[in-house]
Amino acid sequence: MTTAVTRRAATDQATSARRTVEDLLQRVQHRLTSFLAAERAHYAEVHEHAVVAIDALADLAAAGGKLLRPAFCLTGYLAAGGDPEAPGIVDAAAALELLHISALVHDDVLDDSRTRRGKPAVHVLHSTLHRTRGWQGESRRFGEGVALLVGDLALVYSDELMAAAPAGAFAEWHRLRSEVMIGQYMDVAAAAEFSVDPDLSRLIALIKSGRYTIHRPLVLGAGAAGRTDLAGALAHYGEAVGEAFQLRDDLLDAFGDAAQTGKTAGLDFSQHKMTLLLGWAMQRDSRIHDLITEPGHTPDEIRARLLDTGVPADVEQHIAHLVDQGCAALADAPLQPQWRAQLTDMALRVAYRDK
Repeated sequence: MTTAVTRRAATDQATSARRTVEDLLQRVQHRLTSFLAAERAHYAEVHEHAVVAIDALADLAAAGGKLLRPAFCLTGYLAAGGDPEAPGIVDAAAALELLHISALVHDDVLDDSRTRRGKPAVHVLHSTLHRTRGWQGESRRFGEGVALLVGDLALVYSDELMAAAPAGAFAEWHRLRSEVMIGQYMDVAAAAEFSVDPDLSRLIALIKSGRYTIHRPLVLGAGAAGRTDLAGALAHYGEAVGEAFQLRDDLLDAFGDAAQTGKTAGLDFSQHKMTLLLGWAMQRDSRIHDLITEPGHTPDEIRARLLDTGVPADVEQHIAHLVDQGCAALADAPLQPQWRAQLTDMALRVAYRDK
């Protein structure tokens, strides 16, 4: 009887933890909406063109993103004993989402992606607008220029929101921002070289994606709550689960449904991204390199060859190992059981998502 009561209490606590995160995420979404609406109202009085970039950001913010970075930030904060009603943490989480939107807009230019969150990417939308209206200059250059400025504006706004965060968040915020930019450069350079180097591929995935999505938002949240002592355990969890997150991203790019993911499929092939998936596969079958780099080959040919190597199945096994490794890192951390359960659930959701 006592065991049943204890289990019920643990379940109730876990449910309460999840609902608290969900409630705060709704506040984050409202903060983004109201912040951008206020900016739009201000610039609408300046000139009709002055609101275009803000509208692009507002459209992306409202387009149904997963809010993963805010979710991990808030979970780190609450797991560290942070007060959900204290000022600043919602701003910090909203800043992370705007930083992510900035990266997405720029990524779509770098990767020549046609869609984002089920809609035309910003550069595509504005290239089309330029062309249909018969404006001067090159349509592609105009669209990409607009996208660069929209991404920069999101970055500026993210800093403005983070300024209201608890002071303990700032060190990790600065590290996160510089790290993701450096990781993006390394990704671009590795794609240009397109040489098989799984160790480099793994490092790039960690720097530009895993740490930026999970590790650093968690540590940022805990720092905002004044619990720097949790940084080690959260980093070990975040590194492992972050790598699992990126490996799932690689599989979704290669084998996912664009209608489900909301972004262009097969970009890693067309942009020569040396992902860990491709790196491992090329070690087993050098012909894959030629299928990707030589003209005339279809994504279906590449997918079939990848499956023949057995690497996708190995990646699935590695994802499972990473999730176990990340959750094990929390075993001895000074966390209440409901937050350990919440982080375990989040690890499973990001590693086994379908979009």
